[in-house]
Amino acid sequence: MQMNPYSHKHQLGRVTLSRSTHQVSWNPDLTGLRQSEREACEFIQEFLEEGQPSESEKLKFLRAVETLSATVQAQANGNMNDYFPKTILAKKIEVLILEESTEVLVSSVHQRAMLCIVALSQVNPPFYLSQKLDLVNAGLSSIFSLPLIMPSLDRKESASLYLQTVQALDDMLQALVMEDMDPDMSLLQNFLEIILPWLTLSEKVHQQVRALGTISRMLRFICNFPRLSQHMMEFSMTGKMMGILGLSCMNANHEISIEASEALHYFFKILVLHRSMKQKTEIILKDLQKNFRGGWFANIQNLAMFFRKYLTPEERADVIMVPMEAMTRASRHDVCAASKMLKMILKHPMPEIGKVPEIIQYIYHNMNRITETTAQETIKKILYLLAQTYTEEVILTLFNMEDGSQRGVCKPWEILASFPKGYEVIMEFLLQKLTPYQKSKGQEPSHSTEISPLIATRAIQELLLEPSRRTEVQTFFPSLCMALLFQISFLVVEGDTDFQDQQHATERMDPVSSSVEALKTLMRSTGYGDYVSYIQKLGGWELLTSPEGHYEGVTLLARAMVIKNCWHNRPIFSFLIRILQERDHKNRLTAFMFLTELLRCPDVAATVDEVTVHILANWFQCEEPAIVKLLLRVVETFAKHGNMVQQFRILEPYVLGCCYSLDDDIVMETFTVLKCLVEHLTWKHSSSFLTQLTFMLGPLFEEESEHLRLMAFEIYGALLAKVKRTVLVFPLKHQVLNLIVLLVLHLEDANVNVAQICRPALCHTATILGWSRLKAIFAEKDVWTILRALLKQEGKRALWFLKQCLALFKSPQAPIRQTAVRFAGQIIQTLDAEEANEIEEVYTALKYMREDPDSMVSCLAAQTLYILEAKEKLLVNPPTSCFCSRRPRKTYS
Repeated sequence: MQMNPYSHKHQLGRVTLSRSTHQVSWNPDLTGLRQSEREACEFIQEFLEEGQPSESEKLKFLRAVETLSATVQAQANGNMNDYFPKTILAKKIEVLILEESTEVLVSSVHQRAMLCIVALSQVNPPFYLSQKLDLVNAGLSSIFSLPLIMPSLDRKESASLYLQTVQALDDMLQALVMEDMDPDMSLLQNFLEIILPWLTLSEKVHQQVRALGTISRMLRFICNFPRLSQHMMEFSMTGKMMGILGLSCMNANHEISIEASEALHYFFKILVLHRSMKQKTEIILKDLQKNFRGGWFANIQNLAMFFRKYLTPEERADVIMVPMEAMTRASRHDVCAASKMLKMILKHPMPEIGKVPEIIQYIYHNMNRITETTAQETIKKILYLLAQTYTEEVILTLFNMEDGSQRGVCKPWEILASFPKGYEVIMEFLLQKLTPYQKSKGQEPSHSTEISPLIATRAIQELLLEPSRRTEVQTFFPSLCMALLFQISFLVVEGDTDFQDQQHATERMDPVSSSVEALKTLMRSTGYGDYVSYIQKLGGWELLTSPEGHYEGVTLLARAMVIKNCWHNRPIFSFLIRILQERDHKNRLTAFMFLTELLRCPDVAATVDEVTVHILANWFQCEEPAIVKLLLRVVETFAKHGNMVQQFRILEPYVLGCCYSLDDDIVMETFTVLKCLVEHLTWKHSSSFLTQLTFMLGPLFEEESEHLRLMAFEIYGALLAKVKRTVLVFPLKHQVLNLIVLLVLHLEDANVNVAQICRPALCHTATILGWSRLKAIFAEKDVWTILRALLKQEGKRALWFLKQCLALFKSPQAPIRQTAVRFAGQIIQTLDAEEANEIEEVYTALKYMREDPDSMVSCLAAQTLYILEAKEKLLVNPPTSCFCSRRPRKTYS
């Protein structure tokens, strides 16, 4: 007799088992039992001790166990262990079931054994889970393994016995699945997991039919318990069951299809009872009843409805996995049925799906095993739909698998690229994932498990390598090109690669190289392969990856696109203008570097409207010198194009404002640009700006910085060269006259280059003023000759010249101050009484000039004061003197 092994002596009631002797002794207390019950106990004890019982003894033993079970059940606190260990009895019955022949059914032992289990299940103690599963496994295998029993006149008894045995099996399953007064859904799941292999793995139709019939009857039994909602959470194979039953409905065998249809109907009914709104339950059940045992199409339609409305995202994933797994099978019918089923459930807008990584992994590893054309298209559509909705999970899963296994197991990227709309959605998504690099500090990307910009870059490159989507790439080129360039700038300049997936993402290539390769791939995919080579020859790619030469590399890249007349220059410019509307853009410097070069292209410049110019103008307010310098270069470019007068006028005040910047580099850059502007602008279109510039330059002629002073004179000299006599009107004429003395005195400038500029400037001044005699003197004579000639010819402007001298008293150059003071003294001597009344300011200035650090200047100032004092004494006696009304002045000695 076979017994369960025990590792130690275990006492239940009055029973003692010893593993070492394999001897079992019982001494049940038979007090209070009726005669028949005592006899049942005695026979059970005898049977358990026998070795090879006959069939009649087996049946008698089973009846005795049923009798004793009824007795224990009738007792108030009855327990089977008070008589015999329930575990021993169950194991013995399991052995009896397994000992029965699976070739032919001629005995009722099967039937009686399973009914005996039903009786035992009604008494304490309850069966252990392992006992239940062993009994279910034994009962199912003993019945399902039997050969097909066809009803016939000569086999009536055999068919009847089979039906009774099947009924007993159903009774046993229903009894064992119960826990207290309700079915235990976790037990039901365990039972179904034992039954399903007979359906999915068996190649025998009658075994599949039996499995489906058993499932159907169990589900019908469960439908009788409307309070199961609290236990449904324990049942985790809803999706798998629906998928298997739905696929079985489409089986070519009519019996299998009918049984599956019935089982699916009851399964739907369970879901309706426990997941639908109560007021709608009855209506839905009536609609379901109409299709009871209906055709496969009606069942799959219902399945599609339940898929959307009654399942959780994880359960929907389980449903999808079933037909996908069927597609890898050899049977063409299975493959076609699976394809049809998937098409129907995915026909409507796809609801939320769970377990996306698992689905993608299955597709990735099994794509090559799916050879049927329709199935391949279905799988592609699933991947496409998931990628559209769950782009992040799909891409992360693909990379995780590619990094963890051999590359090229299948071609998921090719599949993703094969759907135009899907390609666009994925590219848009990946572009958004590059934006953390474009946000300013304080808006750092989150360190979650989401796709990082580096993973997005790799995904973009994978998609770009697929040749089927060239048209879509053209559309994405501007934004994608700039996003990748911004990413490179961020990585190279900021050097911040502290992302959770950094080490994982860079196993094959560092982040900067990966980004540069993606940019090259993009350009090749768009038809700009020659640009890549051209930039390579110029060393642009190496510069782009160098922290020291990065921005030079950006400039080279943009310049190459201008030189090669790239078709996308205008769209890229528009994209840059859009992003520059945000003042906090992380890569604004890179954007301006690129934009500045693009504006050299006439086609791009032609797109610049007033709105664009105002966007650029607003950036003059930023505190970044590099950007302001680039804006100045933009202004220079506008001037060079010659046809952007309106755009230039908007920027004029901003350019002139930069002359007063506190940043010396900006001031120098401004003057460099102003030189270019004077060269390219015309009086016809820019007279107002050039006139303003003339006035603005005045204070800068006495700058201590030689370089800045030289540039101021260069600009003024170039500006005068453009002036014709016809345009010399107020206020320009006034300013030209106001700077004559300054130009003469700076012929003695410490900077020889300034002096060389002043002489031709004086000559041109004489030309436009019509001073032909003075022009000859300006061209050749020394400073004092020029001053005397100027004062002689333009004596009526003597007071004006004196005021110009007064301004030059503050010159940082001592020789110029000397000449200014001396010339002032000469002018004073020529003034008449009325004019002399206007020089009070000169007296005050000369008084302070006596303290000049240069002794010559100080001496000249004192001498000039004596001259003034002497002149005053001469003019004080005549009654008409202008000094008569002046109060006495203190002497300056």
